[in-house]
Amino acid sequence: MLYPEAVCELTHSNAYELLAATILSAQCTDARVNMVTPSLFARFPTPHDLAEADVAEVERIVRSTGFYASKARNLVGMARRVVDHYGGEIPVELEDLVTLPGVGRKTGNVLRSVVHDLPGLAVDTHVGRLSRRLGLTAEEDPVKVERELNAFLPPAEWGRFGLRLILHGRRVCDARKPRCAECELADICPSSQVAPPTKKSGK
Repeated sequence: MLYPEAVCELTHSNAYELLAATILSAQCTDARVNMVTPSLFARFPTPHDLAEADVAEVERIVRSTGFYASKARNLVGMARRVVDHYGGEIPVELEDLVTLPGVGRKTGNVLRSVVHDLPGLAVDTHVGRLSRRLGLTAEEDPVKVERELNAFLPPAEWGRFGLRLILHGRRVCDARKPRCAECELADICPSSQVAPPTKKSGK
């Protein structure tokens, strides 16, 4: 099995921290998010604290993650809805999670699978790209990709499978320059740039 050690690389200690970090991870590396979140959580350690935050202050803290204005609004909006509708506790059900500002199916599935070990396959850019390259789907829409991949696996494996694809996308199957010569899946990948071994003709 490839990447048995696969884990979420966003640093967090609870559901609130992972949810905020995942919101910040849009169009940003996990490494950069992990540099920003310690200051964010030190200043706003709970949803109640973040719900009372000045959006401009949050903008200053998360600025280096890119798209900081919308991310700051989403963070504060998420916290306010969590406080107002869920008593300050991050909800567990996907239909509740996607009502929070800045939270879609991908973020909701990350939270469910990582924090609660519940079924949830987060289709990010890596998962979408690799599943198409491997011939697992031809779909472009993340929801359709999620449904096709889910059909191949038992629910308990959905989250871990997604994490493995993400790691493979980061370490080997790069978007622009996939390192097919190093890939352990090259022999079964229809997109592999490694020539298959030639068969010797018998006499």
